[in-house]
Amino acid sequence: MEMSGYIASVLIGISLGLIGGGGSILTVPVLVYLFGLNALAATEYSLFIVGISSLAGSVSYLKKGWANLRTAFVFGIPSVISIFITRNYILPQIPNEVFFAGNLTVTKDILLLSIFAALMILASWKMIRKAKEDPAETGNDQKFDTMMIAGQGLMVGILTGLVGAGGGFMIIPALVNLLKTPMKVAIGTSLIIISFNSLIGFFSTMHHAAMDWKLLSTISSIAVFGIIIGSQLSKSIDGKKLKPAFGWFTLVMGIYIIVRELIF
Repeated sequence: MEMSGYIASVLIGISLGLIGGGGSILTVPVLVYLFGLNALAATEYSLFIVGISSLAGSVSYLKKGWANLRTAFVFGIPSVISIFITRNYILPQIPNEVFFAGNLTVTKDILLLSIFAALMILASWKMIRKAKEDPAETGNDQKFDTMMIAGQGLMVGILTGLVGAGGGFMIIPALVNLLKTPMKVAIGTSLIIISFNSLIGFFSTMHHAAMDWKLLSTISSIAVFGIIIGSQLSKSIDGKKLKPAFGWFTLVMGIYIIVRELIF
């Protein structure tokens, strides 16, 4: 199973490099089902793996001028605040046994994985539906609405704090559809925001004694290799064309997690 996990780690990076998101959608299930971690540990490890690989990918986009640092900063500050609050004050308040439904005991792990699966299904819908016209092809009428960006940052921060997801599937639509950001710039900006959120979220809440640094460093290195591949492929492959296929994969994974955790 570990070999399958290492192979899947390459795909984590490739998805981030190509479409600016989707890495955490793969990371948490890989850690839980292929490496045998519990859901809470998987969300913590995911922050580091996605953060490191996104940071590596953002360097390539920055060199090409495909990133907006101002947007990343305004988006990132409220995100980090909500991540810190969520992981330090909200997650610890969730009991190990949340509620009972007949013969089913919904534990903290099951709840977190169910929330994650629901987010996967939402993300799949956003990726499968027909993409709107790329503003890069219609002009440079990019907007900058500080309050809107900060509000989106708060929402993504809560998501990141709860389930270890970088939130790329929320960041990209916000940048493209609401702020009229060209797609490639949106991907580069998304990678900066994801790396900023994930790494600060990880280092501000990690449990040092419980960390398997060998596993973390191995998976992260493989994911970085994948994101280098994805960034190179982005030069010749339109990430928007890959989103529907990745969306269907995400939908199947989300349904699988719900069936496995709540039914079997």
